[in-house]
Amino acid sequence: MASTLTTLDTPVQIPVEQSVPPEAEPTPAQSVASNPDQASQAENVPEVPVAQADAPAAQPATSTGNLALPGSTRLNYTITGTVRGVNYHAGGELLWRHDGAQYEARLQIGAFLLGTRVQSSRGQITDQGLRPKRFSDKVRSEVAAHFVWEQGKIIFSANKPEAPLEPGAQDQLSVFIQLASMFASQPMQASTGTVIAMQAVGARESVSWRFEVNGFERLQLPGGALDVLKITRSPTRPYDLKAELWLAPALGWLPARIRLSQENGDFVDQQWSETEAP
Repeated sequence: MASTLTTLDTPVQIPVEQSVPPEAEPTPAQSVASNPDQASQAENVPEVPVAQADAPAAQPATSTGNLALPGSTRLNYTITGTVRGVNYHAGGELLWRHDGAQYEARLQIGAFLLGTRVQSSRGQITDQGLRPKRFSDKVRSEVAAHFVWEQGKIIFSANKPEAPLEPGAQDQLSVFIQLASMFASQPMQASTGTVIAMQAVGARESVSWRFEVNGFERLQLPGGALDVLKITRSPTRPYDLKAELWLAPALGWLPARIRLSQENGDFVDQQWSETEAP
C-alpha cells in the first residue's frame, strides 16, 4: 500500500503524485473583519499576548516599510499521520532566509519508505509583503509556477493553462511567511473572528484560501510549550483539506503546528521540535 505525504495545498502519494479537484476561482488578496461594520474599530483591539519565558530564542524580526518579517531561521518538525488506517512518522523542516530585499523558503518532508517532498519559494520583499517569483514542488520530478508580475499572469511548467495574477498573491509556501508578517505588523488582525483571504498559487493551479482567526491558546509541543494563535482554513468542497495552523510569536509568527485532515479520517500533524540557525 502506498503512503502519503501531505502539505497545505494537496496530498501527494508516494511515488505517484495525486492532486485534489480545483477550488473556487481565486479572489484578490484581502484581509477583512468578519463583521465589516467593525472594521473601523480595529485600532481598539488589544495587543496580542507574547510567548512565555520558556520559548526558544529567535533571530530578531526585520522591518521593511510597513512589514515586519520573521528573522532567518530553520524550524524542525516531528510529523505523524494516518493514511487509509495506516500510521506513519516523518520528519520535516521549514527553512526561511532573506536579506531584506530577496528571500527564499523551503519546506521539506520525508521519511524512510515514504520518500521526500520539497517545496521551494523565492522572490522579492516589498513594503506590502512577499512578491514570489517562482514556486516549485518536487516529489519524483519537479513542477513549478512562475509569477510574471509585469504581465499579471502565472505560467505553469506542468502544461497547465495560465492563470491571472492578483495583487498581493502568494504561493502555497510563501503564504506562511506572509501570514507571519501580517500578524507581526498588524496585531489587530489577531482578533478572534477575523477572516483573511488571499490568492494562493500552487505548482499546477491557483486557488483562493480563506483563514479564520480562532484565538490564542497554549500548546505543549515536542520542542516545548508555546503560546500560539490558531487559524483555520475550512473545506468548501468535497475532497478539500481542513487546515489548522498554530502560529507562534516566539517563532516570528511562523507555524509551530500544522494539522491537515480529510473527511475520510486521513490526517497529518506537523509539530515544532527544534529551532536551528538557517
